[in-house]
Formats: sequence, C-alpha cells, structure tokens
Amino acid sequence: MRRLVISNGRIIDPANEIDSFGDVVIEYAHDESSNRGVHRHDEQRGPGTSARIVHVGQPLPPHEDEEIIDVSGCIVCPGLIDPHVHLREPGAEDAETISSGSAAAVDGGFTTVCCMPNTRPALDSRTMIEFINRQAALHGRCRVFPIGAATVGREGKDIAEIRLMARAGAVGFSDDGEVVESAAMMRRALAQIRLTGLAMMQHCQEPTLTRGAVMNSGPTATRLGLVGWPAVAEELIIERDIRLNRDTGCRYHVQHISTAGAVAIVRRARAEGQPVTAEASPHHLLLTDEACDGYNTMAKMNPPLRGPADVEAVRQGVADGTITILATDHAPHTAERKALPFDKAPFGIVGLETALALYVKALVETHIIGWPRLIELMTINPARLCNLDGAGLGLGTLNIGAAADVTVIDPEAAWTIRAAEFAGKSRNTPFEGWQVRGRAVMTIVGGRVALDRRGWAVPSTAAAGRT
Repeated sequence: MRRLVISNGRIIDPANEIDSFGDVVIEYAHDESSNRGVHRHDEQRGPGTSARIVHVGQPLPPHEDEEIIDVSGCIVCPGLIDPHVHLREPGAEDAETISSGSAAAVDGGFTTVCCMPNTRPALDSRTMIEFINRQAALHGRCRVFPIGAATVGREGKDIAEIRLMARAGAVGFSDDGEVVESAAMMRRALAQIRLTGLAMMQHCQEPTLTRGAVMNSGPTATRLGLVGWPAVAEELIIERDIRLNRDTGCRYHVQHISTAGAVAIVRRARAEGQPVTAEASPHHLLLTDEACDGYNTMAKMNPPLRGPADVEAVRQGVADGTITILATDHAPHTAERKALPFDKAPFGIVGLETALALYVKALVETHIIGWPRLIELMTINPARLCNLDGAGLGLGTLNIGAAADVTVIDPEAAWTIRAAEFAGKSRNTPFEGWQVRGRAVMTIVGGRVALDRRGWAVPSTAAAGRT
C-alpha cells in the first residue's frame, strides 16, 4: 500500500488534544489515480474514502512505498470545515457554482463545506438534497454537504420534508436568508428537526423591525440617509427561539452572531445547559458599520456590520467559549449586482479564500485565542454541529482510520488579499488590499492533494485524484 508522509509539522488536533511535532501518515488502499472525481458516487460520504490516516506522532520506520513531504515550520491539522456557505447552485450560477465554490474552499484550506438552501429552487425536498449530492459528486473539489430548508420554499408557511431530507443526506436545517417568522411554525420545525438529531440553524432577523433596513442603525446610517437595522431585531429572535425550545430540546444554532446583546443571550442559555451554539464570521470580528461609508456595497451584509462594542463582544464570546464555531457565510455576488446603489445592492461578501488569515488577524494576533483553539473552532466543532465527526469519516479529526482530510498551514506566510486572484467566481470583498498573515499551503481531500502552494507533492501524489 502506498503512503504519504507529512513530516516535521506542528500537529494540532483539538479533538484528540494533540499539539506536538511529528508526522501524519496517509495510506492509500488502492491506486487512487483511477479516481477522476473528488467524490466517489456514494452520493454523500465523499472523496477517496479508501485513503485513511494511519499514524499521527513520532516518525515511523521507512516504508518501501512512501512519499515524504517536509512541512517544517507549518501546522498540520484536520481539514478545515465551514458549516455556512452559499454556493448559489441551482439558480444563480453566474455568481458561484458547486465547482467554483469548492475550488474557493480548497484555496482557503477547507476540505468540507455545508451549503445553505437559499437557492432557486430552495433545497426543501429529498429531490433537491439528492441533486446537490450528485452535483458535488461530479464537480466538487472538496466535500460538499447540503443544509435543508426548514420550511417549504423558505417561506415559513409549511414544514419541509425534514425527515426525508435527513435520510437523503442533509446535515442540518435552516431557512437562511429568511427567518422562520411564525413562533408556531418555529416550534413545529424544532420538534421535527429534533427527531433527526440534527441542528436548526437560525437566521435571526425579526422582519417587522428590518423592513427596508440596509445597514446597522446608528450614526453612520443617519449620516448616509439609510434605513437602520436595530440590534434588537437579532436578539428578539434568539430569545424567542430559546424559550420555544426549552421543552423540545432540539439542537439550536445561531448563525453569524453580530451584537453584544445576542452574545449575552447565548452565553446565558449555555450556562443554563440549553443545547445552543453560535458562530461568528470574519467580518463581524473585524469591521464596523463605518466600513459602509461612501456607500460601499462591499460592506453591505446580513446581519449588518455593527459598532465597536459589538465587535469586541463577539471577540469576547469567542474567548470565553460562548461562540464555538467560526463560519464564513461565504455569499458571492456578481460585480454588476454589487455595483447597484447601496439600498438596491445585495447583502453579502465572499469569505472562503480569506477566512483563515482574517481569523488570525482578529483572534490570534490580538492574543484572544491561540492556534489550538482556532483550529478547534474550524474543525471538530463545526463537524460536531453537522454530525460529520462520525459516519465512518471522522471529519474534523486526525483519528487513526479517519478519512485523509488534512490542511497544512504556514502561520507566518505574509500575503496581500487580491480579489482578482480568488479561485471562486465572485470578487465581492471589503478586504481588498489588506496585508495578512497565515495561509493554507496544502489542502488534502480524501488523500488527494487539491492545493499545493509549495510544490511539495511528487507527481504520483498530486495525481492521486486529479479532476
């Protein structure tokens, strides 16, 4: 059996409490060069499942058929996982596709992404979940798992095919982009999702308080003459849902948390033992609503950029364990749409290519957390949220026998964010020209070297699953 040895790296695997120097060894059960696609067509369970991690630790004696890459000075960790991305397929393929979005993921060091259901049509049925699985099998550069809609068409009127979608491979549920507005409907959704063991991932936006709103309510919105979006619109929904869920016990996840009040509500619920988790996105850790000055549509997002106190609260939520997951909310749009007037332009920015370095800037360089905690927030915690740590794959871990998804990071790599160099289709970022540090230099998906910025991989390894 052929082996790939990733040698001399700092191995960080929070799931197994590993932070030490050594080797990670991947073993291939057969000739992977015959695998032309990233995914095998078992619909869901992913690429190159015959490539497994067989050793983590001190170097092993030489093997007769092994390839060694020396990654000295780098971090070796489980493949990064993003549980909140928008791949726009079907319905808006001009902005992104499963192919282009997963290429952006690989470029950013992600080996797994979970795509949201706000497509056209919405991912609200077994048929649509199966469609995503087929497209991912054919075109995905990394693992792609679908999130199913909680209600039909994400309209909040009827419960979607929750259990059928779960059986087809949905790994969570959300009406992302829309909130489940009706309390009665939300209660029904929580009860149905509870039966699947998956999480409800809520977009927290009270709609009667945000109609026509395009940015955070505050002095900047007043100066620009734009309709403001109050923090309480996010906080009311979280408070309501936690109360609704007290008797149900569904796993409840707050998407892209953005306000100090929301962080406080989640902190209190977790202290009470409620099954509540929350995620933070790079932009809410780094930018304030002043980035919207000049009617900068690249800074228009949902939920909106808030004030400095909110940014600090979100950072502290990460520091104290209230926020357990980092997720990009990768939301690609065409240049033409983002060029519309501010009140007409769409919400959202791309994030997969830049997330790691921006998390480093917001959290590591500021000494809020260290690298082991950062890796935990980007690997095992999102894997557990979406039940990906089991299922025979062990995603988010470097467990012996786990699927060979590995990310190699150079923590000192200095680079400049240039949207023109992104691997995805869209370029809508407010971080153009930022000087950042820390970058994925190798992304291995199911044993296949999908990204190699250093030219480490020998030809037979690089070809182990080329598309």
